[in-house]
Amino acid sequence: AMAKADSACEMIWRQARPDADFAAVLPSLREILNLTIQAGQAKAAALGVGVYDALLDQYEPDGRSADIDLVFADLEAFLPDFVARALDAQARRPVPRLPAGPFPVERQRDLGRRVMTSLGFNFQRGRQDVSAHPFCGGYPEDVRITTRYNTDDFTTALMGVIHETGHALYDFGLPGGRWRHQPVGRARGMQVHESQSLLMEMQACRSRGFAGFAAPLMAAAFGGQGPDWQAENLYRLGTRVKRGFIRVDADECTYPAHVIIRYGLEKALIEGRMDLADLPAAWNDGYRRLLGITPPDDRLGCLQDIHWYGGSWGYFPTYTLGAMTAAQLFAAAKAADPGIETGLARGDFAPLLAWLRANVHGLGSSLSTSELLVRATGKPLDVGVFKAHLTARYLE
Repeated sequence: AMAKADSACEMIWRQARPDADFAAVLPSLREILNLTIQAGQAKAAALGVGVYDALLDQYEPDGRSADIDLVFADLEAFLPDFVARALDAQARRPVPRLPAGPFPVERQRDLGRRVMTSLGFNFQRGRQDVSAHPFCGGYPEDVRITTRYNTDDFTTALMGVIHETGHALYDFGLPGGRWRHQPVGRARGMQVHESQSLLMEMQACRSRGFAGFAAPLMAAAFGGQGPDWQAENLYRLGTRVKRGFIRVDADECTYPAHVIIRYGLEKALIEGRMDLADLPAAWNDGYRRLLGITPPDDRLGCLQDIHWYGGSWGYFPTYTLGAMTAAQLFAAAKAADPGIETGLARGDFAPLLAWLRANVHGLGSSLSTSELLVRATGKPLDVGVFKAHLTARYLE
């Protein structure tokens, strides 16, 4: 019943989204929600947890909303003032300029493959293709990633490639031999998986050091010259902050707000504290409160993500949990090996990848997410590390 409802609702959503017509998809979404709650109740009874935690468990094993509530409350109190300060600091700097296009797809593809190789992607065990939405999938022996291209802005595809390569590197490094096909040989969960993609995309490849390495590659790929192709401009371009409505286009400062809003809403719906018909208004209230903006319609509001309309409930918090985990792992890696940062500045990811292989990838599911973090960094998830990273990068 859930499979049929998910398929039916997604097809309606595909038309309702461009039409900004939440009412059109509401009946089918209500059916999904009812079935999701029933499935959650069955799992909750078996696992001995609440309904939302039972749904969260399929994406983040042993994840608990009580822990997420504490972390997200801390972030929610921090973000509005921090984003305002980051925007104020940004306004006092030169405005970064996107180099003029067009940027041919074939050259973008070649640049992406060059960067993938630097990161450590093994093209003998995987490949890269094109799709409407970037993703990574497959097995450690055959990992497939995709991206999409915009001929007016090469950075979107490049950062998408880097993000998905982070996922792929995790899959490549999972335990082999007799552990390969055992549960212990699998990826731990989406918090760790997202941490690996975001560690590469946000922590390593939006750093000043990497910008110094990548700027000449970018200029050479498109025959670019002049100040727009300088490393400092490209670094500022990759770290610009902007309040916006669309989650997938958000910078790392505002992105957590998008996730916190969705987490609160889906939790309220699953727990029966809110009616589905009130979702658009509650969504807009969340954006006014956390980002100071109001979506003009539901296309830019509660219809923008496929997750709920495709039956994925309990997934959203893993994005920001992954971002915080990435910051904590990257800080620990740099403290353990000073050669990691100098390596990034020359495009050598081998020191960073070696640390990740030993402390994350090669452990598979032998440890819980919390145990893995304690082993690798000396402490469980600490929102203070993430806030310190944002402060250092955006309020420098």
